[in-house]
Amino acid sequence: MLKQIKMVSVCVLLSCLLASCSNSTANDAELDGKSIVGETLLGEVSAEKLFAQYPAFQAEYKAYKPSKQELAAVAELEKDTLLVLFGTWCHDSQREVPRLLKTFDLSGLDVPKLTLVAVDTKKTDPQGIAQKYNLKYTPTFILLHDDKELGRVVERPKTSLTQDLKALAKATQ
Repeated sequence: MLKQIKMVSVCVLLSCLLASCSNSTANDAELDGKSIVGETLLGEVSAEKLFAQYPAFQAEYKAYKPSKQELAAVAELEKDTLLVLFGTWCHDSQREVPRLLKTFDLSGLDVPKLTLVAVDTKKTDPQGIAQKYNLKYTPTFILLHDDKELGRVVERPKTSLTQDLKALAKATQ
């Protein structure tokens, strides 16, 4: 009798574990294909479309107030290209991408050529840009000059994003 109770308990436990695993897989598939608002953005996207479909990005943009140093740092990036690889599902991307866009918008300076590329949870995109640049973590900000990579800021900047990018630009001059 005790043996049967233990067996039933083990079966119930295994059933719960299997149910939670299949639920987790469903959520991952949902992140790859759908968001709460609509379709997941993948590939090259505009800031406007990003803000329209993802309120978390828009809210961070509105709330963020860049410092004078951050605004001034944009001037060092005018001749460069910035490739931003990010995930709409990634909390670091939800923080850093809108901050960068707000800093560029408020700087009053010419900003570098900026390309936003949204990736899925497997860190891939339809154009293969993430693979080309060997994306490992999101967001990744890649500073380029004449198609040559000057450096990267990955996930979280050391000081501020624009100041870290400025340091990369100056280090290669």
